[in-house]
Amino acid sequence: MNNYQEMWRTLGLNMEAHDQLLQVLPPTYHDVYLTQANRPQGMEYFDFVVNEIHGLRIQELQEHKKAGGKVIGAFCVFVPEEIVRAAGGICIGLCSGVEIGTAETEKVLPRNICPLIKSFMGFKLGKVCPYFESCDIVVGETTCDGKKKAFEILNDYIPVHVMETPHMKKNRDRRLWLEEVRDFARVVEKATGHTITADNLAKAVQEVNNKRRALQRLAELRKQDPAPISGKDSLLIEQIAMYDDVARFTAKVNALCDELEEKIKAGQGVFPRKTPRVIVTGTPMAIPNWKVPHIIESSGAVIVAEELCTGLRYFENEVAEDGQTKDGLLENLAARYLGINCAVFTPNTGRMDRLLQLVEDYHADGVIHCALSFCDPYAVEANRVEKTLKQHNIPLLKIETGYDQEDSGQLKTRVEAFIEMLG
Repeated sequence: MNNYQEMWRTLGLNMEAHDQLLQVLPPTYHDVYLTQANRPQGMEYFDFVVNEIHGLRIQELQEHKKAGGKVIGAFCVFVPEEIVRAAGGICIGLCSGVEIGTAETEKVLPRNICPLIKSFMGFKLGKVCPYFESCDIVVGETTCDGKKKAFEILNDYIPVHVMETPHMKKNRDRRLWLEEVRDFARVVEKATGHTITADNLAKAVQEVNNKRRALQRLAELRKQDPAPISGKDSLLIEQIAMYDDVARFTAKVNALCDELEEKIKAGQGVFPRKTPRVIVTGTPMAIPNWKVPHIIESSGAVIVAEELCTGLRYFENEVAEDGQTKDGLLENLAARYLGINCAVFTPNTGRMDRLLQLVEDYHADGVIHCALSFCDPYAVEANRVEKTLKQHNIPLLKIETGYDQEDSGQLKTRVEAFIEMLG
């Protein structure tokens, strides 16, 4: 990535810290991903994207900005990407999955706070993320108290717009959320200088729905036994979905699915038939948080679905395309996004029902619930998950961990015992 050095300097990155980050990522990626057997050829594109994670895509963002476009960063799947696209902007995911900038972050945040919050603050305060430095504005949301208060501090360093995510789904909450979506549209129009119309919003809805359909197609293929693709590769694709070019990404996922369909016809898979099948649920896993999936799939099981925001919650519901007006399409957007089963909601029976359905649809043998340390919504809701699965005799393993590798040995012992029990 030496060709991008000047671009990174222009963005104001801390070059020494950034170089250290880039030195760590390739060997980790090699050990987790490139050592897998029988990987589909279509994964070469996604390997390329990770290899160019701070290169080509950042260059594309800079070219977009030079042409007068805006880049808007988001921390959550509740932020409607369609609104940004309708106004000619590019929406990129910013949540981070690695310990970084800890010393700087702990000057403004408590030490015992969610690793995801410390990570995205560390990326910004440490000036090591070219995506952050490419953003004209970032969008937060009130899905947890830690993030909500961290956004107040983050606003000292970059403009932040916060969307108020309701914590219930009553009619008054739906009205509140619709107004938040309308307000976000106004903010984006002001930031980009472009008016959102029924036509450009309808086009954006269709484009993002096409991305969702490609990911749904991939998810459907994972129901097969033997599994045609690993859970690690599927998670990687879902992570990349949040920042790659929409049309290009959609085409590459569909091409991969074409390949997987041929493998299924031939009875080929990446794991032997009857390998224990696991669903992972809990806190989202942002790049490069691959620790737990790697432990699971190197311990004798295959992950067949992710009931995560970096998973099914990101793409399983589409926006209705029947809106004839701008306001009608905004109403459709609001309805779709409020259907996400985030742990912020109370009660969150939709998530429990969805987990039971996934176990049946994907022929799963068990569920692994993974919550980040100090992630109160998911750590507490694990109780409801455990109770629901126990009532249906579905095995569950609960894990609480961070981004460090210190507990990897202990986690592997627990996961291996769980998988042996499933077998």
